[in-house]
Amino acid sequence: MAKSSKELLLKSKKQVYSERLGNHASLFQGEGFEFSELREYIYGDDIRKIDWKTTAKLGKPYVKIYHEERELNVVVFSLLGGSIYFGSVRQKSEVMAQIVSLLGLSAIKFGDRFSHFLVADRLYEYVKPTKKEYGVYSAIEAISSFEMIGKEGSFDVLKTTIRKYIKSKSLIFILSDFIGDVDLGALSKKHDIVSIIVRDKFEEEPIELGAIGLVDLEDLKPYSGNMTYATIKAYKDAIVHNDKKLLDGFKKQGIRWLKIYTDDDIYLKLARGL
Repeated sequence: MAKSSKELLLKSKKQVYSERLGNHASLFQGEGFEFSELREYIYGDDIRKIDWKTTAKLGKPYVKIYHEERELNVVVFSLLGGSIYFGSVRQKSEVMAQIVSLLGLSAIKFGDRFSHFLVADRLYEYVKPTKKEYGVYSAIEAISSFEMIGKEGSFDVLKTTIRKYIKSKSLIFILSDFIGDVDLGALSKKHDIVSIIVRDKFEEEPIELGAIGLVDLEDLKPYSGNMTYATIKAYKDAIVHNDKKLLDGFKKQGIRWLKIYTDDDIYLKLARGL
């Protein structure tokens, strides 16, 4: 049985405030330190911070000095559609709501700003930047009550929304099942992007069911056929190809990613995976 928004929030609060969701510097790395100035190298400085171009130009070693920003701008995008209305253990939408809850509360705990966008075929809900827990509750309530059936999660809409609303450099978490062509290269040049792939293991490892009737929950078109060994093999090959192309793209674009299944311990997966 799906948990209510209040139950999800309370569970996440217990995990975030009584434990530590990984290391804050690694979980929310990317935007927390901003270049400040150059100065001459002093014995004991981290040699990794040497600016070799300036050092070669001036003939003596210089290091880059960074200062920690006062706060991060943590933005979570939940890309929902009919394909998210699925789960053999629990629905992918419930998993996404819990991820949003953990990320939002963790950001607030460390004094960062949190905002949330719910996107499908258009922008449906927007929680403005906040440091209040009510903003996290509003986000998970929006996900829990959203009618996904008959809607398609569009990455084009997501990218347009990011360009329209996120003007300053931000740490952006994108939650989706990431099926289909995805290109976040242009956005990754301006923002720090973390892609969280939410899947059910049955989607990647289906079993032979014989003759079946299905409905595509995005366009509501019916499908009937046989889930034979050959059909399943072709399907698995397509998923493997999809994910290889996806992850190769993430690597080239410098995008961090994490895959979470519906039967995972979400808290531990986030704490260990990023």
